[in-house]
Amino acid sequence: MSGSGRQTPMAGCLKLACASLQRQGFHTAGCYYKGRTGAEHLWLSRHLKDPFVKAAKVESYRCRSAFKLLEMNERHRILWPGLRVLDCGAAPGAWSQVAVHSVNATGRDSSSPVGFVLGVDLLHITPLEGATFLCSADVTDPKTLQRILELLPGGRADVILSDMAPNATGIQELDHDRLIGMCLSLLDMASVVLHPGGTLLCKTWAGSQSQQFQKRLTEEFQNTRTVKPMASRKESSEVYLLATQYRRRKGSVKP
Repeated sequence: MSGSGRQTPMAGCLKLACASLQRQGFHTAGCYYKGRTGAEHLWLSRHLKDPFVKAAKVESYRCRSAFKLLEMNERHRILWPGLRVLDCGAAPGAWSQVAVHSVNATGRDSSSPVGFVLGVDLLHITPLEGATFLCSADVTDPKTLQRILELLPGGRADVILSDMAPNATGIQELDHDRLIGMCLSLLDMASVVLHPGGTLLCKTWAGSQSQQFQKRLTEEFQNTRTVKPMASRKESSEVYLLATQYRRRKGSVKP
Protein backbone atom coordinates (compact mmCIF):
# COMPACT_ATOMS: atom_id res chain seq x y z
CA MET A 1 0.00 0.00 0.00
CA SER A 2 1.22 3.50 -0.74
CA GLY A 3 1.41 6.28 1.80
CA SER A 4 -1.98 7.58 0.67
CA GLY A 5 -3.64 4.22 1.43
CA ARG A 6 -4.18 3.42 -2.25
CA GLN A 7 -3.04 0.04 -3.46
CA THR A 8 -0.36 0.06 -6.15
CA PRO A 9 -0.84 -2.13 -9.27
CA MET A 10 2.00 -4.40 -8.21
CA ALA A 11 0.59 -4.85 -4.71
CA GLY A 12 -2.78 -5.70 -6.22
CA CYS A 13 -1.25 -8.36 -8.46
CA LEU A 14 0.62 -9.87 -5.53
CA LYS A 15 -2.49 -9.95 -3.35
CA LEU A 16 -4.45 -11.64 -6.13
CA ALA A 17 -1.70 -14.19 -6.68
CA CYS A 18 -1.41 -15.04 -2.98
CA ALA A 19 -5.16 -15.53 -2.72
CA SER A 20 -5.10 -17.88 -5.69
CA LEU A 21 -2.19 -19.83 -4.20
CA GLN A 22 -4.10 -20.24 -0.94
CA ARG A 23 -7.21 -21.47 -2.76
CA GLN A 24 -5.28 -24.04 -4.78
CA GLY A 25 -2.95 -25.01 -1.94
CA PHE A 26 -0.72 -26.86 -4.38
CA HIS A 27 -1.76 -30.10 -2.68
CA THR A 28 -1.58 -31.90 -6.04
CA ALA A 29 1.94 -30.68 -6.81
CA GLY A 30 3.53 -33.94 -5.74
CA CYS A 31 3.09 -35.41 -9.22
CA TYR A 32 5.56 -32.86 -10.55
CA TYR A 33 8.36 -34.15 -8.33
CA LYS A 34 8.57 -37.77 -9.50
CA GLY A 35 11.87 -38.69 -11.08
CA ARG A 36 13.56 -35.38 -10.24
CA THR A 37 16.80 -34.78 -8.38
CA GLY A 38 16.87 -33.15 -4.96
CA ALA A 39 18.01 -29.82 -6.43
CA GLU A 40 15.29 -29.92 -9.08
CA HIS A 41 12.73 -30.82 -6.42
CA LEU A 42 13.78 -27.83 -4.31
CA TRP A 43 13.69 -25.43 -7.28
CA LEU A 44 10.27 -26.64 -8.45
CA SER A 45 8.82 -26.49 -4.95
CA ARG A 46 10.00 -22.89 -4.57
CA HIS A 47 8.79 -22.02 -8.07
CA LEU A 48 5.28 -23.37 -7.45
CA LYS A 49 4.99 -21.45 -4.20
CA ASP A 50 6.35 -18.19 -5.65
CA PRO A 51 3.53 -15.59 -5.66
CA PHE A 52 5.27 -13.59 -8.37
CA VAL A 53 5.18 -16.59 -10.71
CA LYS A 54 1.43 -16.85 -10.20
CA ALA A 55 0.96 -13.09 -10.49
CA ALA A 56 2.82 -13.10 -13.82
CA LYS A 57 0.34 -15.65 -15.17
CA VAL A 58 -2.64 -13.71 -13.83
CA GLU A 59 -1.43 -10.47 -15.40
CA SER A 60 -0.18 -12.12 -18.63
CA TYR A 61 3.44 -11.14 -18.11
CA ARG A 62 5.97 -13.39 -19.81
CA CYS A 63 7.87 -14.05 -16.57
CA ARG A 64 8.05 -12.98 -12.93
CA SER A 65 10.87 -10.49 -13.58
CA ALA A 66 8.24 -8.02 -14.81
CA PHE A 67 7.45 -7.28 -11.17
CA LYS A 68 11.02 -6.24 -10.49
CA LEU A 69 10.79 -3.48 -13.07
CA LEU A 70 7.23 -2.57 -12.07
CA GLU A 71 8.33 -2.00 -8.48
CA MET A 72 11.49 -0.10 -9.37
CA ASN A 73 9.53 2.07 -11.78
CA GLU A 74 6.87 2.81 -9.16
CA ARG A 75 9.50 3.81 -6.62
CA HIS A 76 11.87 5.76 -8.86
CA ARG A 77 9.83 6.80 -11.93
CA ILE A 78 12.23 5.45 -14.52
CA LEU A 79 9.74 5.27 -17.40
CA TRP A 80 7.04 7.62 -18.64
CA PRO A 81 5.21 8.33 -21.92
CA GLY A 82 7.34 9.41 -24.86
CA LEU A 83 10.67 7.89 -23.79
CA ARG A 84 12.89 5.80 -26.06
CA VAL A 85 13.90 2.59 -24.30
CA LEU A 86 16.66 0.10 -25.12
CA ASP A 87 16.02 -3.21 -23.34
CA CYS A 88 19.21 -5.31 -23.28
CA GLY A 89 18.90 -9.02 -22.61
CA ALA A 90 15.19 -8.64 -23.34
CA ALA A 91 14.13 -12.30 -23.68
CA PRO A 92 11.49 -13.48 -23.02
CA GLY A 93 10.13 -9.92 -23.16
CA ALA A 94 8.64 -9.23 -19.71
CA TRP A 95 10.58 -6.00 -19.17
CA SER A 96 9.65 -4.90 -22.68
CA GLN A 97 5.99 -5.49 -21.80
CA VAL A 98 6.32 -3.16 -18.82
CA ALA A 99 8.23 -0.60 -20.89
CA VAL A 100 5.73 -0.63 -23.77
CA HIS A 101 2.88 0.18 -21.39
CA SER A 102 4.85 2.76 -19.39
CA VAL A 103 6.13 4.80 -22.34
CA ASN A 104 2.90 4.46 -24.35
CA ALA A 105 4.72 2.73 -27.20
CA THR A 106 1.46 1.47 -28.75
CA GLY A 107 -0.01 4.98 -28.74
CA ARG A 108 -3.21 3.76 -27.09
CA ASP A 109 -3.30 6.82 -24.85
CA SER A 110 -3.92 9.53 -27.41
CA SER A 111 -3.43 12.24 -24.80
CA SER A 112 0.19 11.21 -24.06
CA PRO A 113 3.40 11.22 -26.10
CA VAL A 114 4.23 7.97 -27.89
CA GLY A 115 7.42 6.21 -26.84
CA PHE A 116 9.57 3.53 -28.42
CA VAL A 117 10.89 0.20 -27.11
CA LEU A 118 13.75 -1.73 -28.70
CA GLY A 119 14.67 -5.11 -27.20
CA VAL A 120 17.91 -6.98 -27.95
CA ASP A 121 18.86 -10.54 -27.07
CA LEU A 122 20.83 -13.53 -28.28
CA LEU A 123 17.65 -15.59 -27.84
CA HIS A 124 14.44 -15.50 -29.85
CA ILE A 125 11.72 -13.20 -28.50
CA THR A 126 8.07 -13.67 -29.41
CA PRO A 127 6.73 -10.52 -31.12
CA LEU A 128 5.09 -7.95 -28.88
CA GLU A 129 2.82 -5.11 -29.97
CA GLY A 130 4.58 -1.80 -29.44
CA ALA A 131 8.10 -3.26 -29.31
CA THR A 132 10.80 -3.87 -31.90
CA PHE A 133 13.10 -6.82 -31.26
CA LEU A 134 16.61 -7.62 -32.48
CA CYS A 135 17.03 -11.35 -31.92
CA SER A 136 20.10 -13.55 -32.24
CA ALA A 137 22.01 -10.33 -31.61
CA ASP A 138 24.88 -9.71 -29.20
CA VAL A 139 24.44 -6.24 -27.74
CA THR A 140 28.23 -5.92 -27.38
CA ASP A 141 28.83 -6.62 -31.10
CA PRO A 142 29.62 -3.46 -33.17
CA LYS A 143 27.26 -4.69 -35.92
CA THR A 144 24.44 -4.90 -33.39
CA LEU A 145 25.26 -1.42 -32.13
CA GLN A 146 24.95 -0.07 -35.65
CA ARG A 147 21.49 -1.65 -36.01
CA ILE A 148 20.48 -0.23 -32.64
CA LEU A 149 21.44 3.27 -33.76
CA GLU A 150 19.49 2.79 -36.99
CA LEU A 151 16.35 1.60 -35.22
CA LEU A 152 16.21 4.04 -32.31
CA PRO A 153 14.37 7.28 -33.20
CA GLY A 154 17.03 9.94 -33.50
CA GLY A 155 19.67 7.29 -32.90
CA ARG A 156 19.42 7.71 -29.13
CA ALA A 157 17.78 6.06 -26.12
CA ASP A 158 16.51 7.93 -23.08
CA VAL A 159 16.67 4.79 -20.94
CA ILE A 160 18.86 1.69 -21.12
CA LEU A 161 17.47 -1.30 -19.23
CA SER A 162 19.49 -4.44 -18.65
CA ASP A 163 18.40 -7.65 -16.96
CA MET A 164 21.24 -9.46 -18.74
CA ALA A 165 23.18 -12.22 -17.06
CA PRO A 166 25.75 -14.71 -18.37
CA ASN A 167 25.06 -18.44 -18.41
CA ALA A 168 25.96 -19.50 -14.88
CA THR A 169 29.03 -21.69 -14.45
CA GLY A 170 28.38 -22.29 -10.76
CA ILE A 171 31.65 -20.53 -9.91
CA GLN A 172 30.36 -17.44 -8.14
CA GLU A 173 33.36 -15.16 -8.64
CA LEU A 174 33.69 -16.07 -12.34
CA ASP A 175 29.98 -15.48 -12.96
CA HIS A 176 30.22 -12.14 -11.13
CA ASP A 177 33.20 -11.01 -13.20
CA ARG A 178 31.44 -11.92 -16.44
CA LEU A 179 28.31 -9.99 -15.48
CA ILE A 180 30.34 -6.93 -14.47
CA GLY A 181 32.06 -7.18 -17.85
CA MET A 182 28.64 -7.01 -19.53
CA CYS A 183 27.69 -3.99 -17.44
CA LEU A 184 30.92 -2.20 -18.33
CA SER A 185 30.21 -2.89 -22.01
CA LEU A 186 26.85 -1.18 -21.60
CA LEU A 187 28.58 1.84 -20.08
CA ASP A 188 30.93 1.99 -23.06
CA MET A 189 27.93 1.78 -25.40
CA ALA A 190 26.14 4.56 -23.49
CA SER A 191 28.57 7.15 -24.87
CA VAL A 192 27.08 6.48 -28.30
CA VAL A 193 23.50 5.50 -27.51
CA LEU A 194 22.32 7.22 -24.33
CA HIS A 195 20.92 10.72 -24.56
CA PRO A 196 22.41 13.30 -22.15
CA GLY A 197 20.33 13.26 -18.99
CA GLY A 198 19.37 9.64 -19.63
CA THR A 199 19.01 6.68 -17.29
CA LEU A 200 20.72 3.29 -16.97
CA LEU A 201 19.23 0.43 -14.93
CA CYS A 202 21.22 -2.79 -14.86
CA LYS A 203 21.43 -6.02 -12.90
CA THR A 204 24.60 -6.95 -11.06
CA TRP A 205 25.65 -9.67 -8.65
CA ALA A 206 27.51 -8.71 -5.49
CA GLY A 207 31.24 -9.39 -5.72
CA SER A 208 34.76 -8.06 -5.83
CA GLN A 209 34.31 -5.99 -9.01
CA SER A 210 31.13 -4.20 -7.92
CA GLN A 211 33.03 -1.20 -6.56
CA GLN A 212 34.85 -0.70 -9.87
CA PHE A 213 31.57 -0.61 -11.77
CA GLN A 214 29.93 1.72 -9.27
CA LYS A 215 32.90 4.08 -9.54
CA ARG A 216 32.39 4.27 -13.30
CA LEU A 217 28.72 5.02 -12.77
CA THR A 218 29.44 7.91 -10.42
CA GLU A 219 31.85 9.37 -12.99
CA GLU A 220 29.28 9.29 -15.78
CA PHE A 221 25.96 9.89 -14.01
CA GLN A 222 24.87 12.55 -11.58
CA ASN A 223 22.96 10.16 -9.31
CA THR A 224 23.37 6.44 -8.57
CA ARG A 225 21.67 4.07 -6.16
CA THR A 226 21.41 0.37 -5.41
CA VAL A 227 17.95 -1.20 -5.55
CA LYS A 228 16.75 -4.62 -4.35
CA PRO A 229 13.13 -5.15 -5.48
CA MET A 230 10.82 -7.46 -3.53
CA ALA A 231 10.58 -9.84 -6.50
CA SER A 232 14.32 -10.53 -6.26
CA ARG A 233 14.62 -13.71 -4.25
CA LYS A 234 16.07 -13.08 -0.78
CA GLU A 235 18.81 -15.67 -1.18
CA SER A 236 19.96 -14.14 -4.47
CA SER A 237 23.00 -11.84 -4.60
CA GLU A 238 21.33 -9.90 -7.40
CA VAL A 239 20.87 -6.16 -7.03
CA TYR A 240 20.08 -3.45 -9.55
CA LEU A 241 22.08 -0.29 -10.03
CA LEU A 242 20.05 2.73 -11.08
CA ALA A 243 21.99 5.64 -12.54
CA THR A 244 20.27 8.84 -13.65
CA GLN A 245 21.20 12.11 -15.33
CA TYR A 246 23.84 10.80 -17.73
CA ARG A 247 26.64 13.29 -18.34
CA ARG A 248 29.40 11.15 -19.94
CA ARG A 249 32.73 10.49 -18.34
CA LYS A 250 35.16 13.37 -18.17
CA GLY A 251 37.48 13.28 -21.12
CA SER A 252 35.18 11.19 -23.31
CA VAL A 253 34.69 12.34 -26.87
CA LYS A 254 31.19 13.20 -27.96
CA PRO A 255 30.26 11.09 -31.02
